[in-house]
Amino acid sequence: MRTSLSTKPGKQRKTRYSAHSWKKHKFLAAPLSTELRTTYGRRSIPVRTGDTVRIVRGDFSGVEGKVSDIDTARQRLFVEGVTREKVAGTSEKVSVHCTKVMITRLTLDDKWRADSLRESKTAVEKTEAE
Repeated sequence: MRTSLSTKPGKQRKTRYSAHSWKKHKFLAAPLSTELRTTYGRRSIPVRTGDTVRIVRGDFSGVEGKVSDIDTARQRLFVEGVTREKVAGTSEKVSVHCTKVMITRLTLDDKWRADSLRESKTAVEKTEAE
């Protein structure tokens, strides 16, 4: 999804930061695992709270856990089990950028999300039948 027609990085950042909340939700899309990709016929989908993700890049690569919280303003996810020890001895949640994760299990509690995935799956089945 293209955010701006400009090629200048500053304008690109400005349009991303000042985008509407429904557009920022779309920016939080992450790729699906190969099993989910073949099941639903989609490459990526926006991450939601409750989805299980695997971190593929960074200090916490290989860690898999549920998404506990999402910061749409900063485009960051908080994954269970990803914490850092502070100097005082307490643990603190560490945020992970949405482009560094892969979705391994989806939550389909939301009927609209389940319907959209079902529609994309039937569209793929129709093209394969032709």
